[in-house]
Amino acid sequence: MTAYEFDRMPERDLSHSGKWRKYAADVLPMGLADMDFVSPEPVTRALQAFVAQGMYGYPLLGDAGSDSPTLREAVVARLERLYGWRVAPEALVLLPGVVTGFNLAAHTVAQPGGEMVLQPPIYHPMLDTAAHAGLARHDATLARDADGRFGIDWDVFAGAFNANTRMFLLCNPHNPTGRVFGRDEVARMAQICLRHGVTICSDEIHAELVFDGRRHVPIATLAPEVEQQTITLIAPSKTFNLAGLQCSVAVIPNADLRAAYVKARRGLVAWVNVLGLIAGEAAYREGDEWLAQLLPYLRANRDYLAEFVRAEMQGVRMCPPEATYLAWLDCRETSLPDPCQFFLDLGRVACVDGAQFGPGGKGFVRLNFGCPRPRLAEALKRMKAALEA
Repeated sequence: MTAYEFDRMPERDLSHSGKWRKYAADVLPMGLADMDFVSPEPVTRALQAFVAQGMYGYPLLGDAGSDSPTLREAVVARLERLYGWRVAPEALVLLPGVVTGFNLAAHTVAQPGGEMVLQPPIYHPMLDTAAHAGLARHDATLARDADGRFGIDWDVFAGAFNANTRMFLLCNPHNPTGRVFGRDEVARMAQICLRHGVTICSDEIHAELVFDGRRHVPIATLAPEVEQQTITLIAPSKTFNLAGLQCSVAVIPNADLRAAYVKARRGLVAWVNVLGLIAGEAAYREGDEWLAQLLPYLRANRDYLAEFVRAEMQGVRMCPPEATYLAWLDCRETSLPDPCQFFLDLGRVACVDGAQFGPGGKGFVRLNFGCPRPRLAEALKRMKAALEA
């Protein structure tokens, strides 16, 4: 058994990390959603073996773009083991990213006058997806309880659908709020989509980063009729810290929907980088030991952060996320006009501005706690000092 040292702070200077290159040297970048942990040893070993052989030709290509029978086998086995979800290898479409995946889904179902529903505040690239495909966007904005927990206002959600709705873009677990929608919630959402004949595109990239004994329920597993109307997007990138390698998977059991999805690529979506294929397979086959050690570390980081915010950061509130390594900090009681810029200027801590996540996000910041705890502690100390100053 390999013991991973998540408290160790790796140097990022040679990693071409976007978040570490974006800011001045004295800024702690706590926004962009990749983790500051060394990835699983089996991934590194697989990549080193490939690089050492010195030949870097095209990967296997099929009618749907990139192909890797062994990666397909690994994904099929993982879906059945984690969720009891049996899919055929041919139901998988390999892609260079989940953002590519949900934009491609919107182009697949788009029609003149069509509309798309999503649930802001939400992962900001999703906000532009409808416009990219010529669809109108309808926001079913999440509701917020008194304790800060986000949920679904069912009247608002149902009212967002009409005869022109072509797609519902779901994010579960939800970024940035950290909600894990339960079985009853996803079932109710699915029934509304079925009633209107709407295709579901479900971004489930954080599905394996779930805390406190909760279980992620892929919406496509609810019933055969739901599966037939669903495009599910998954990736090893968040789970195993492989974001820069750009490998993801669309699971589309409906053969006609899958054919339309592949056709929508129209020469615009490239194959998956061969290093991404190798890393993804190694992570899915051999990364569980690393993940088993990571999850309690992330949960402890989350709890440390939540307690610090409660006790030390006057005017800031936080509902502990049920999944992801992203905290959604409510700074509205501080009366700061731009809390994100404030923490950058006075605290030298870079977060993501909540306004980028659409309606309901103004006055919030998103903070990445997927890092060694000493780095998290330093960031929080700086933010506290800025508030007190």
